[in-house]
Amino acid sequence: MTSIKEQAAISRLLSFLQEWDNAGKVARCHILDRFIRFNHSKTAPELEQEFSQGASLFLARLTTWLRLSYMAGTCLKKLLKSIGIFLSAVSSNRYLVEFLEVGGVLTLLEILGLEKVKEEDKKEAVLLLQMVANCGRKYKELICESYGVRSIAEFMAKSKCEDAQEEVQILLDSLVHGNPKYQHQVYKGLIALIPCASPKAQQLSLQTLRIAQAIVGTVHPSIVEFLMGVLRTMHLEVQYEAIELIKDLIKTDVRTALLKGLVGLLRPSAKDISKLQPKVLEDPAVFQVSGHLPVFLQQAAAAKIIGILSRKSMSVAQELLSLQVISELMFTMGNRDHSNSQRLASLTLEYFVQTFPIVKENVQTAMGDTLFQLFMDNTEDLYLNMDSIQADILASNKINIPFVFIPPIPWESLQVPKSGEEDDKKEEVAKESKKQTKFL
Repeated sequence: MTSIKEQAAISRLLSFLQEWDNAGKVARCHILDRFIRFNHSKTAPELEQEFSQGASLFLARLTTWLRLSYMAGTCLKKLLKSIGIFLSAVSSNRYLVEFLEVGGVLTLLEILGLEKVKEEDKKEAVLLLQMVANCGRKYKELICESYGVRSIAEFMAKSKCEDAQEEVQILLDSLVHGNPKYQHQVYKGLIALIPCASPKAQQLSLQTLRIAQAIVGTVHPSIVEFLMGVLRTMHLEVQYEAIELIKDLIKTDVRTALLKGLVGLLRPSAKDISKLQPKVLEDPAVFQVSGHLPVFLQQAAAAKIIGILSRKSMSVAQELLSLQVISELMFTMGNRDHSNSQRLASLTLEYFVQTFPIVKENVQTAMGDTLFQLFMDNTEDLYLNMDSIQADILASNKINIPFVFIPPIPWESLQVPKSGEEDDKKEEVAKESKKQTKFL
């Protein structure tokens, strides 16, 4: 027989469940408010105690109402938060299984794809997916098997809420870790996000790609084309992440493809240059800029990255020379439509001139003594001091540097002796010579 206290607790539970069953939309929202306020951060045993060992009965009602009402968006945020209390509770594996058995993951993924649902509601759905993914490998696989990567990536690309996009990044990062069966699927989903229209999504996907690339290992060939395309961005935070990823990929099998792509961007194709100017730029009320701006931004970024990679690795610099990068850098320096391209190309060319005598000789011959002296005296501001004729000389250069010089020692293999190391080496050499003298 049950005690009086147990009977009273069961009576309260039945009364609460009856109140929920008979309540309308507004009343249910008030019930959810109370539930969230008083049960936040409770453990599973505490929830069971609160509901007289019948917490699963309330969870079942929540998941049922979610499936019936998520398309209408009624109290959706509060409803998802309430389910989150169950899923995030310590020792909540039973609640998780019950949620998954009624198609909880599929419902959450469908919410992400609904246009009428608010961004804040979708963010709550992402948080629930994080809770599911953090429970282990089989749950990550369940999300991926439900076409979750595609739904999640599409939401990230279309979202206008940066907070929601950051939560998606956390979810994708979770899915790529400890998920060997589907880690390549997540990796490809991140690559697909690179050309999307959202700068924040581009930034976050590039960040996560660096982690995913280290886990996956093998580089997907399509990443090179997407990285070249994203360099047209006007957002420096996106460009920074792209540069960091390129620096990682330069150590992989796609190194040559990346270098060829970067060198090719220094000389935009006729197709890119001939594209029509955007209509917004034809508005007399709008400040006029070059209609080719994205192409020139890409050109400037390529010049910048070539300089970074060359200074970091002598072997990369040599490979770039074999791709005739000097001619393309000089062409870029002659682009009077974009001063930043000229400036960055000048700084990169300066490194090659100072590092390789054969480059200095050929560049001086192509520029002529006057222009070359201007270049050496003030490299960064050369574009301000040269005239149109000199710019044409640069743009029409025909430099072709033969790859016949002896490769210098790669910077990576150079080691600066530590304090006292050089003296120790001299002492060892002296001792060896004394031994040889005694022997003789």
